[in-house]
Amino acid sequence: MSPLTIGFIGLGLIGKALAEKSVKAGYRVILSNRRGPGSLTDYVAELGPLASEGTVAEAAQAEVVFLAVRWADISQAVQGLPDWQGRIVVDTNNPILVDGTYVDLGETTSSELVAAQLPGARVVKAFNSLFAAWIEDEPVQPAGKRVVFVSGDDADAKHTVKGLISAMGFAPVDLGGLVEGGRLQQAGKPLAALNLLLTN
Repeated sequence: MSPLTIGFIGLGLIGKALAEKSVKAGYRVILSNRRGPGSLTDYVAELGPLASEGTVAEAAQAEVVFLAVRWADISQAVQGLPDWQGRIVVDTNNPILVDGTYVDLGETTSSELVAAQLPGARVVKAFNSLFAAWIEDEPVQPAGKRVVFVSGDDADAKHTVKGLISAMGFAPVDLGGLVEGGRLQQAGKPLAALNLLLTN
């Protein structure tokens, strides 16, 4: 069993798909949402003994944390959290509102804005280019493994996240730094919403 514990801030469709993949790969998970502990009891029971629920602050103490809330809810979700002290945050977000409207960020990438709200965190962009149904689906297909793009400025953090992605059965593809790579995979950009398979 992996020594890593993975925290989840937000459990929408993408958060749940990733939590299920994480547990299946043998990782312990701490799940949180804005409704607080007690709202996830039934879901935790479904996931089994590797899963537990907690506050957002408790989930944020995990070695790796998936930030999987809606774009408009990010600031509120991470408000009041202390310095991340080098822990890894996987940014799964895109600048899209609930009604499907794309937020115009100008030349700034969404990951830059997310990282600015997470002092001390090592931010890695991943899973944002895939629809939740593709993440939930079996990542290993007859033609190959489903590709997950990864961007980040910290080599060790990216190595850890790519290891998680591989353990889930996906094929990580490194796009480089958080800004240049993140821009390529952001919603509306060239590598967004591509369901690619990497052959063996």
